[in-house]
Amino acid sequence: MASFRSRLGELKQLVARRAPALAARLGSSVDALRHPTRRVVVRALLALPALLLLYVLILIPFTPGISDIRKVSSEQPAQILSADGRKLAEFKQSNREWVPLAGISPHVIDALIATEDHRFREHFGLDWRRTIAAALNTFSGDRQGGSTLTQQLARNLYPEAIGRDPTLTRKIKEAITALKIEAVHSKDEILETYLNTVPFLYNAYGIEMAARTYFDTSADRLDVLQAATLVGMLKGNSYYNPVLNPERSLQRRNIVLQQMVRRGKLDAERFDALREKPLRIDFERQSEVPGPAPHFAKQLRKWLIAWADRNDYSIYGDGLIVRTTIDSRLQAAANQAVFRQGNALQRIADAAWGRRSAWSPDVDLVQSFIRESPEYRAAIGKGRTAQQAMQDLQADKAFMTALKRQKTQIQIGFLAIDPRNGHVKAWVGSRDFEQDAFDHVQQARRQPGSTFKPFVYGEAFRQGAKPSDRLIDQEVAIAVGGSEIWRPTDGGPPSGESMTLADALAQSKNTITAQLMQQVGAAKVARLARDMGVRESRLEAVPSLALGTSPVTLKEMVSAYGTIANAGVYREPLLVSRIEDRDGRVIEEFGPADAETVLKPAVAYTLLDSMRGVIDRGTGRAIRNRYGIRADVAGKTGTTQDNADGWFILMHRQLVAGAWVGFNDGRVTLRSDHWGQGAHSALPVVGDFFRNALRARIVDPRLRFTAPEETGWWARIKRWWRELFAPEPVAAPERRRRPVEAAPGPQAPDAPPEPATRGMPEPPGSDPLQEKIDQILRESEEGEGPREDSPAPAEAAGAR
Repeated sequence: MASFRSRLGELKQLVARRAPALAARLGSSVDALRHPTRRVVVRALLALPALLLLYVLILIPFTPGISDIRKVSSEQPAQILSADGRKLAEFKQSNREWVPLAGISPHVIDALIATEDHRFREHFGLDWRRTIAAALNTFSGDRQGGSTLTQQLARNLYPEAIGRDPTLTRKIKEAITALKIEAVHSKDEILETYLNTVPFLYNAYGIEMAARTYFDTSADRLDVLQAATLVGMLKGNSYYNPVLNPERSLQRRNIVLQQMVRRGKLDAERFDALREKPLRIDFERQSEVPGPAPHFAKQLRKWLIAWADRNDYSIYGDGLIVRTTIDSRLQAAANQAVFRQGNALQRIADAAWGRRSAWSPDVDLVQSFIRESPEYRAAIGKGRTAQQAMQDLQADKAFMTALKRQKTQIQIGFLAIDPRNGHVKAWVGSRDFEQDAFDHVQQARRQPGSTFKPFVYGEAFRQGAKPSDRLIDQEVAIAVGGSEIWRPTDGGPPSGESMTLADALAQSKNTITAQLMQQVGAAKVARLARDMGVRESRLEAVPSLALGTSPVTLKEMVSAYGTIANAGVYREPLLVSRIEDRDGRVIEEFGPADAETVLKPAVAYTLLDSMRGVIDRGTGRAIRNRYGIRADVAGKTGTTQDNADGWFILMHRQLVAGAWVGFNDGRVTLRSDHWGQGAHSALPVVGDFFRNALRARIVDPRLRFTAPEETGWWARIKRWWRELFAPEPVAAPERRRRPVEAAPGPQAPDAPPEPATRGMPEPPGSDPLQEKIDQILRESEEGEGPREDSPAPAEAAGAR
């Protein structure tokens, strides 16, 4: 402590001795600033540009590189191809069609240069005279822009790298980039790039899309008035929008014409005649062609962007060729099946919701829809009371019609996967991508209903149960916590008879499935479902899970069924097989993910064999008697409470396909116990698709699922015993070749028809869903296969 005090005293003495010297030095510095010498002034003046130059040098690495500029000007978007080489999509950065400078009207070029940058051909990216004049005018209160066309191009191409704020840093970055562009490109190349990248509102980029959007013509046919109108928009797209602000746009067009006269690009006499002419806009939004698999392409774009970022590629400029797993023939069959069934069910929905008892302003559900609408919230925000807003919207016929159309629009999701390798073969996310881009394959989570039951039976078989085991069809009451009881039903009283597990699965018995769930355990069923493919959705391990009360995606369910069809081996769905560069050289190949055996082959085959019963004698038998499919297939139907969701998934050795049918709002249904079932709503989509796939021999109708060979010492003994007592082979009699007839004669009227060979598709039959709506609604429910009852509501909230 004493040493510290002594050091502190020494420090104070040192400061006291040097304080006068420091004060004197500070005083001399202040005097120098008050009365600077010539040398100080010169140094200060030289320091300012030096500092500015240093700042510019520091900013150069933070501006786009020359290679990046070359990529943008030679844009080559990624080409998305199917497995059989058909084009599915093209990943453009914007809705733009690139046209060469020779394909653009000379009026456009004259108007652009005369108005935006009349010394364009003379400068090297920066117009110093214009920049200084703009700065002086800005300082005097009249703010003006001094950017050249090259600077504007730099800002349009690289808004993120250059920035948008009106700061010195942004202007310097813009200038540096403009100089780089001028160093790389000729003046004509700069003009071509500018006119093909400039935005014109309404998702129209470039002069070609602008010409189509505003005048229903092409860029090479724009006349001088049309060219002046479009060039005039560049000063402010929204402010001079010819659709919403025609008067401003007309005034701006005439200013552009005046500039053309001033720069010698238009005769004064002609200007006097043109200035009085109207705009004559022929407006139509330009939409990108969605392609045959738009929802698939949308999901693929997200994946490809992440891949390109990791591997330093651009999906817009590097000309990548992406070969997907989609089969264009199967995709076309899926699109057709969704279209046909969607239209048929929409007629039924329109008839059901067209009744006043279903849709009228005083119906509680309709009023709920009104209160949830943006129009209702906007009315409340403007000060209307809840009652006034409700009354106004109820009286608005256009609003009510649009609301009804939105809420009662049938939607369908469809997915097909090759179970052997996980290749996605067909993907349809909705009935119409342009009307509803929401993907009902990957994004939508809905209750799967009875399509979840195979996980319960699969867990039971894994634990040693057999399809021949029996349970009593009886009332079930399961405590789910506290005093709450869950009582699943099948829509009618239980029979009291015993049923085999195979028959219970085929007939989709809720009471039997609930009892089985109690025996095997909900947690184990949930774990098995996750292992088999339901890996993204949350599954609640409660008794009602047996009847599919936890929402899942169609992609997860089809993937899980693929595990069954692949002998218990899970394969992650695969979208891309390989990526090539623009010259066809392979950049990366993608094979199936590592196989995961989640069920023993014998257990998987037992489950699949039981699900054959669904098709042969159960709720899915329309696959046989209506669509004539004789191939070896298995599957499951599914219907949720109040018929809100209809499901059907079908398995073949080469292909697993599933469909979901419903409305975006789960409160809306087909209002029919018949058409709301998965056997009548979703099954026809898959049946139609599979029938076409089999007929085209894309899927081999002769392939069959085979039971795995037994292993172990007991299996070897049984094989030895069969071989020991096997009968001697008998030579087949020689077959005589039948002579070829000139032409087949007519079959005798009483001749029996040839029996249908198993494994071969039957001739096409009639499709009652394509008949008139009145015939559809009168069609008898008899002979359509057994009803699949939806799960009864859980009496315990926690069991839902």
